[in-house]
Amino acid sequence: MRELSVFIDESGDIGTGSEYYLLTLVFHNQSDDIDSWLSSYEQACTASNLPKDTFHFTPVLRGHAPFDSMGYSTRKRLLSRFRYFVERLPFKYVCLSYEKRRFSNTADLQAKMQRDIERLIRDNLVFFQEFDVVKVYYDNGQSIVSTSVHGAISAALFEDAVVYRNIKPNRYRLFRVADYICGIELAAIRYERNQAGSTEECFLGSWKDFRQNYLKKLRRHRLG
Repeated sequence: MRELSVFIDESGDIGTGSEYYLLTLVFHNQSDDIDSWLSSYEQACTASNLPKDTFHFTPVLRGHAPFDSMGYSTRKRLLSRFRYFVERLPFKYVCLSYEKRRFSNTADLQAKMQRDIERLIRDNLVFFQEFDVVKVYYDNGQSIVSTSVHGAISAALFEDAVVYRNIKPNRYRLFRVADYICGIELAAIRYERNQAGSTEECFLGSWKDFRQNYLKKLRRHRLG
């Protein structure tokens, strides 16, 4: 049986703490082996004395826990190593972004998100119909995401083709890939709107460098 795994992560919240809300879906054909790439990544981290079992985009850049004991140069090397790992993995992704001020309430944002996911599935139906089983992995961190994803997939795909797993993100490396994508796509928005701060520029470079070294290489994996 051909199996598609979908790993989901979000950036932002439904309160007032963020200007943007991003939802990333990472699609991995289980026939495409990633063990060799994972092994290479872990070996490279071990050789460089970098943590191999954890990565979280914003804490790495901001120096928040569990990376608060690392210096700037170490965190930058960790980011570079994870970027190299992501760019070579076999996967596709979609990142949906929303400016929260355009929605009067959470229900409107959730409805728009669900419509966008339904449209995404229907626009790429040939891709999804290649698989016998679609398994969606999300840690159920925010109900707005769970509701949108469940509703969209039930409406646009056969419901019995989907298995939902409420699991811990640190068990699956592709959750960290989804987190990385959220971070890069949010940085792109901030650069494009002249909102990038000193932290982004220190780690990711100028808009030109960021676009060349991070954004273009990542977007080669976009679905569609």
